[in-house]
Amino acid sequence: MKEANDSSNVVNLSQRLDPSSGRGGDLLNAVRNIASRRLQQYIGNMFEHVDDALFDLAEKAENNAAQMHYFDGMREVRKRRPVIERAFLALVSRELNDFASGNSSAAASPTAASHAPTPPVPGSVELSLVADNELEESLAITSMIGKNESRLSRDLFAVNQRLSVICGGTRIEDATNPIGPALLAQAFRQAMRELNADMRVKLIIYKLFDRYVMSALEELYQEVNAELMRAGVLPQLRHEVVRSGGTANAGAAATGAAAAGEIPQPLPADDSEASAELLQTLRTLFSARRAHPSVPLSAMTAGPLPTANELIGALSVLQSQAAMLPMSQPAVPQMSTVDIAEQVLHLKEQLMSQLGSLRGQRPGQIATIDEDTIDLVGMLFEFILEDRNLPPQMQVLLARLQIPYLKAAILDRKLFAHRQHPARRLLDGLADAAKSWSEESDRDGRLHDTIKAIVERLLQEFDDDMTIFDRLSAELQQFQESNRRRAELAEQRVAESTRGREKLEQARRRAAREILNRIGGTVLPPLIHGVLSRAWANYLVLTILRKGEESNEFREALRFVDAFIASTKPVRTPEAKRDLLQLLPGIERALRKGLSNVAFQDADIEKLLAQLHAYYRQQLGEAAPAPAQPQTADAAPAPLPIPESIQPIAESVDDLDDVATEPAEDALAPDVREELEKVKVLKPGIWLEFVAQDEHFERAKLSWISPMSGRYLFVNRRGLKVGDYSPYELAMVMAEGRARILATNALFDRAMDAIVDRLSHEEPRPGEAT
Repeated sequence: MKEANDSSNVVNLSQRLDPSSGRGGDLLNAVRNIASRRLQQYIGNMFEHVDDALFDLAEKAENNAAQMHYFDGMREVRKRRPVIERAFLALVSRELNDFASGNSSAAASPTAASHAPTPPVPGSVELSLVADNELEESLAITSMIGKNESRLSRDLFAVNQRLSVICGGTRIEDATNPIGPALLAQAFRQAMRELNADMRVKLIIYKLFDRYVMSALEELYQEVNAELMRAGVLPQLRHEVVRSGGTANAGAAATGAAAAGEIPQPLPADDSEASAELLQTLRTLFSARRAHPSVPLSAMTAGPLPTANELIGALSVLQSQAAMLPMSQPAVPQMSTVDIAEQVLHLKEQLMSQLGSLRGQRPGQIATIDEDTIDLVGMLFEFILEDRNLPPQMQVLLARLQIPYLKAAILDRKLFAHRQHPARRLLDGLADAAKSWSEESDRDGRLHDTIKAIVERLLQEFDDDMTIFDRLSAELQQFQESNRRRAELAEQRVAESTRGREKLEQARRRAAREILNRIGGTVLPPLIHGVLSRAWANYLVLTILRKGEESNEFREALRFVDAFIASTKPVRTPEAKRDLLQLLPGIERALRKGLSNVAFQDADIEKLLAQLHAYYRQQLGEAAPAPAQPQTADAAPAPLPIPESIQPIAESVDDLDDVATEPAEDALAPDVREELEKVKVLKPGIWLEFVAQDEHFERAKLSWISPMSGRYLFVNRRGLKVGDYSPYELAMVMAEGRARILATNALFDRAMDAIVDRLSHEEPRPGEAT
């Protein structure tokens, strides 16, 4: 069997075939079969989306009448769909047959003439309405044809030239090509006469025809060109578009289309309004980018455009090579990041080289839709390597997925258009899991190994079965759910523990404040002061925690404080002696009860009471006073049988206030005030990265904001506490660059926004036209 580029098998313009000859007829049959198969697929796909589109419009209709138009249209389309499909395909088939026999009607009449509406009969309202509808329909068809002829100029030019060769040299133009946008649009318009529906419904269907049939013609033309090239028909044809006054290459054609507002559409439209707007922006930017190629087309080597199958084949070879490279470990040297970045940046060049190796001839160009897809996937993975929301170790792992994702994008053009695309959901899920990773929180390496295993499986197993993305997403979700349950339990314990400590601290401050306010300026004996500031303060705290600050028990405990302080007043009169004697039984009862509640041993209680009895006998004059001891400001109080674990309260109310004092907001430095505004709007669930003095980082989630103190509690992915901060403290840490907030939106959305921003501000590369 001879090679396609064998000189004996090459047909040039001077060797025109007779369409009635065996070879010419076989080639036309091949074109007819390709067109019939693909158009049947495209038109079927289009009608699958009509119901949803009309239903959405009916839901958004401004009134009942408009809503009924759309619902009636849905019923009519369901009923007439088979007839319309058959009519469209039959018309295309007939045009191809007429073309093969030289009787094509399109060759005799310009396309524009076939679009022109018939003038209405004056004075007839009905005919005027019909004419308006005809005009509206004609404008829609004409716009559709013009846009797609501009967009497809490169591939359509090649089809025209090759069909001209196999039809004996008959000049074929866009308007006379039986599978060109003009004749296909007119065939569909004629088939739509079978549909009795409101013009608004018809115009929606024309838009869907543009989206799902006309937008897919690039693949049809590429397959026709590839088939005819394999048969030796103009295999070295340069894709130049003949214009008046000379020739212009495909890049110039794209420039003209962009300038006229007709943007090539390398990406499918999404049913989401926001995504559709973003994709339209990308189309515009990529079109403008192609208008200034970094390498002039004339400098490129000639060669046929690679088909999607060839691209997939070349990528599969590169993928198998990438799968053999060792995967990184958590402790990644910086060079590994540099190496993977080099691979990401040079994949396009590697792909072109691999295509040359597989076909024996390096292609000079690739189809617009494939070039845009390659560039877009490349930019996506460049973004991943620059995204500070991902730890460097995870950036390296995820960047290994560039080749599988390029294959997926070529196999399924909807990847960038639909947020719920399986491949997109998997990458977003991996990035979300990776965002929380740190060596400290993943000591057993389970998260790292899980992400690594998914990357390895995609590299080793992904061929052309897109269901692998769903399977791996399910496995990742199962792993995440299992870890989330464990983390939530640990997180709940941390929050409860922190809440308990805060309640305890708040109770201590309340108890201390009550005691200190009652003492006031009174100088108490060390024994009395020691009991109040330690043992009884502890009892007050316990009472607050158990019974609450409004309870009778707490009020009784405070009455004891008043009585205990009053019992230290000097006894100089019989009345004062009588009052003290009345207080003492109650003081002893309260002390026995209170101290037993704070875990004092009976022996310690009796020892303390014995000291108090001695003190009160002196107060009452019933015992000789102890020898005078020299007192100093630093003299230690008399030893008390109080456990050392019970810490004394603050010396004054001012000390209590100092604990919680923070600078006023208007006194903060501007950068701290700016960060404080960010801190105030943080919600539980958001992730931050904290960097220690030794450059060690930790990823932590805001788990809980205390309703009592306003402090922010942070935990790692295992639910273990990383730290807690007041809003001011957190703002200070952020202003110093030791903490930063991580993005909450999905990786794919962040990447798409960044790509648009990059393309919008991209400077011309060296060698580009300006």
